[in-house]
Amino acid sequence: MTNINLIEAVRSYINRMIEDCGPTIKGLVMDKETASIVSMVYAQSEILQKEVFLFERIDIPGQKSLKHLSAICFLRPTEENIQSLVRELRDPKYGNYFIYFTNFVELNDIKSLAEADEFECVRVVQEYYADYLAINPHLYSLNIQSTYQHNYEWSDNLLRRTVQGLVSVLLALRKKSATIRYQKSSNMSRTLADKLSSTLKRQVDFTASNPNDINQTIVLIIDRREDAITPLLNQWTYQAMVHELIGIKNNRVSLSHVPDITKELEEVIMNAEYDEFYANNLYSNFGEIATNIKVLMEHFQEKHKSQSKIESIGDMKTFIENYPQFKKLSGTVSKHVTIVSELSRLVGLYNLLEVSETEQHLVCQGDHNDVVQVRLNHFKKIYLHLLILFLFNQNKKQKIKRLIKNDKVRDLDILRLLALYALRYERHASNELNTLKYEAQKHRKLPEKYIQFIQALLEYGGLKFRQADLFNTQTPMAITRQFIRGLRGVDNVYAQHVPLIKDLIDQLLRGKLKDTSYPNVNAKDQVNQQSSSQLQGQIIKPSEIIVYVIGGVTYEESYHIQQMNKQSARIIIGGSYMHNFPSFIDEVLFAAPSSLSAASTELLSSKRR
Repeated sequence: MTNINLIEAVRSYINRMIEDCGPTIKGLVMDKETASIVSMVYAQSEILQKEVFLFERIDIPGQKSLKHLSAICFLRPTEENIQSLVRELRDPKYGNYFIYFTNFVELNDIKSLAEADEFECVRVVQEYYADYLAINPHLYSLNIQSTYQHNYEWSDNLLRRTVQGLVSVLLALRKKSATIRYQKSSNMSRTLADKLSSTLKRQVDFTASNPNDINQTIVLIIDRREDAITPLLNQWTYQAMVHELIGIKNNRVSLSHVPDITKELEEVIMNAEYDEFYANNLYSNFGEIATNIKVLMEHFQEKHKSQSKIESIGDMKTFIENYPQFKKLSGTVSKHVTIVSELSRLVGLYNLLEVSETEQHLVCQGDHNDVVQVRLNHFKKIYLHLLILFLFNQNKKQKIKRLIKNDKVRDLDILRLLALYALRYERHASNELNTLKYEAQKHRKLPEKYIQFIQALLEYGGLKFRQADLFNTQTPMAITRQFIRGLRGVDNVYAQHVPLIKDLIDQLLRGKLKDTSYPNVNAKDQVNQQSSSQLQGQIIKPSEIIVYVIGGVTYEESYHIQQMNKQSARIIIGGSYMHNFPSFIDEVLFAAPSSLSAASTELLSSKRR
């Protein structure tokens, strides 16, 4: 069974649009969102080879008359785009129009277009379900930066856009039935699951999977608030590092801030479909990247030497034939050497190795006295000496204090540590968060935005909302698992953390994910079938899983899904946005009640007094 591939799904739609238009000169008309959708999967040079010679935005005035061209209009079915099309058809500048919408179009909108087409220029109106950004074959985003409204509820527009995006993913992958499961503790998850289910039934006669079907597809809807830890952490795989330290926006990376950068490298494209080195190193850790970039450089130097030896007509012919590949290799080397050098500079400049190690210890281990006592109560005396070794870590509070005083460490990274500490020891008897915040203000004068973020984060993903045991400290089984993991040690101290999503999908693949925590949206309709399967002792395991994370997903989670897919799983993951820490700060603060700002200021002032 072949792997599901989101990039190929979008590319196939674009190919069909171009083929439908026939052997004629074409122009591609897009809106702001579909321009991004196309650019993620197709290079402009490749589309040019298919006789598409003009690219226009429907919301930006272009050339006046192009009757010799056929227009391929690839648009989202929004009210603004419909009105723009109506105006275009009343005064057409292209000879023919082939119109493709990324999602369902209302009948009233079709009627408006038909009435506007007085010159009978429209040849095709179809729905091609490419309403998402395909980032990697298993990773997608809806590019919604702020999902949560105040009080963590949906707005009508964002709920509609999210449903459209998920419908598009399902139909692009040719799914005719699926089981929709959602995080019960999240009202937003439940609302989205209900709306998605009703929309699929109404629009495409979509059916819920038989719960006893061994080949069922499961859509799993999760709320980012259940795991606020993952977006806080520094990253050490290539794609994730670039996004965390520099930023990736629609496969584009801005290097304009890099010291002594050349003009041609101020913005570069990072697309694994067209960059073999990037494709091979997406999930390589920082040490592996350094080794692989050295190999790439050596390969380039060998090619450069061979290109320099032109002593005959045959050498000249070989040079001309190989020059395009040599030029491409030269660009690849320049781009990646620049990026890896910048990553290395930032790691050293901001002391990120020590910061990241402290983050991992905060998340994966603990050393408060109360934590020690709890663990001792759960293990036999035979493990006492091992347990002491396991728990003999530096005091986390002292480590954070030392880093606060280290001028090399960025304010942003101090905020990470304070946020992790706040979540880890939220209700701990020895919690000294206010002391740490006071120390940070004393030595650094953190922006008020950062102090507000810490309080907002506890509201966002603290124990009041969270059901999951993110730190493996709440049950004997979790404590035992963490203890054994500590005894085994880790291959990489900077990658000890495992995102909650991986654990949930592991449970789902084994048929162990609890219905009480992640129910089926159609559970009432299928109660008899479920009871039957339970009586027979069957464990139903999905053949495919489509994950959606309300509030955004991270490249760390993408990495773990990719590793699971390498073991023959069939999983895709996506969310409202691809987060790094700065964008996650904005997401949390946007959703925070305004009262939290005053509360955080008051807490800090009282500590100073």
